[in-house]
Amino acid sequence: MNNDPDHFEVLRKINNFDKATQRWLANELGFSLGKLNYCIKALKDKGFIKISNFKKNPNKLKYAYILTPRGITQKTKMTLSFMKRKIKEYDELKKELKRSEKTK
Repeated sequence: MNNDPDHFEVLRKINNFDKATQRWLANELGFSLGKLNYCIKALKDKGFIKISNFKKNPNKLKYAYILTPRGITQKTKMTLSFMKRKIKEYDELKKELKRSEKTK
């Protein structure tokens, strides 16, 4: 799987907020419901999340999104990749600042 930042953010939110609704997730991530549904379907198809509805809830539209072991592994890989990218950006900015200080 590529390191799709949208998928990464969905996995992070699901991991951190186990009772998240689609509407809440979409709002938190700044996604339309359609975009969120597309991401959730892709993550489900890849086996990264499991979707189940609350059987005792009278509103059968409520679902629980749960990271699978594969999803946890993928989120970890994506987190490491994200952190490496940010550390590289930080190091490059630091070098830029040093160069600009020398020219002053």
